[in-house]
Amino acid sequence: MTLHIDGIRKLKTLVGQRLGESPWITLDQSLINSFADNTWDHNWIHVSPERAKASPFGGTIAHGYHSLALIGGLIQEVFLIDNLRMALNYGVNKARFPQAVPVDSRVRLTVDLTDMAEAADGAADVFYHCVIEIEGSSKPACAADIIFRYYPETDPR
Repeated sequence: MTLHIDGIRKLKTLVGQRLGESPWITLDQSLINSFADNTWDHNWIHVSPERAKASPFGGTIAHGYHSLALIGGLIQEVFLIDNLRMALNYGVNKARFPQAVPVDSRVRLTVDLTDMAEAADGAADVFYHCVIEIEGSSKPACAADIIFRYYPETDPR
């Protein structure tokens, strides 16, 4: 169930907390192929099931950046912030891909709110530690420290 947060001030009270987890999703071959088409990255380990059978993974794997790209959408399954004029991806401070994601794996996002800072024009830079978990694996697919910039509907001061 998606957590609704009543604006940036309420969000600030949650710094240091886990905001939640997304539902599990399956990364099947059609999603992997679609990501390859959209990024022009058609490396055989991602898009050639027959050739990938002979790889150390025994089949195709999702792109590492596919795991990172899932954060933007899955984060909205974890929480929504009400009373925002606009929200923007602002950056990634650190991203790692500790474990390959085999085709047909189920993954989910966990989100921890780590910090907030005032930005220009009444906006807030909000820092999250995000982890894309692989069901049944002790290592995650992706761990990333990301930043969103939020603009409130009204000046918070």
